[in-house]
Parts: sequence; C-alpha cells; structure tokens
Amino acid sequence: MTESLPPCPECRSAYTYEAGSLLACPECGHEWSPEAVSETGAEVRDSLGNVLSDGDTVAVIKDLKVKGSSSVIKVGTKARGIRLVAGDHDIDCKLPGFGQIGLKSQFVKKVAD
Repeated sequence: MTESLPPCPECRSAYTYEAGSLLACPECGHEWSPEAVSETGAEVRDSLGNVLSDGDTVAVIKDLKVKGSSSVIKVGTKARGIRLVAGDHDIDCKLPGFGQIGLKSQFVKKVAD
C-alpha cells in the first residue's frame, strides 16, 4: 500500500503489495513481476498468457478482417519488432503487405525470433 508501487494491471487497484520478488493485488489476486510492466503502465500478454515487450516477434492466431477494407490478415502472419502502446489495440507493428497497423494482443502469440 505504498505510494511507490504501481496499480494492479488487471483491476487497477491501488492496494498492491510486495510478495517476495513479485507484486500482488489483494482485490483480484493477480501477481506480476515489476519488470514485466510496460511503458503503458500495464502488463500486456498474448493469447497464451506470455508477457509481451517492445521488440518481440508475434504471429496472428486467426484470420482478421481489416476494418474499412476487403483485405484479411491470414493466420501465421508474423510481425517483427512490435511496439506496445496504450489503448484498445495495444500492439503497434508493421505487417508484410499491410503496412503500419494496430493489433489486439488477444489475437497474437509470441514466437521465437
């Protein structure tokens, strides 16, 4: 409950505390590593629960329709060097054949470079 600890990335509760090397939330029970919190102030995870960070490579896990276009982003399309941002679409990246685009982390999985 110290002023210096960040709020919970899940429920935004201000009552976080240290539990060993992790931070914990008494309200929702979420535990996270302080190093895993991105510049947006929240931990960003892919569809499998892996923590994402700037510069990671991710792959799309399902066909995604592009709003305002008849194009579709196919399963397995890789985005290299992602950038995490605040907002509804928490990943900024460049996709081959599409250019700059925003993706939701729930539709990608982290892949090894």
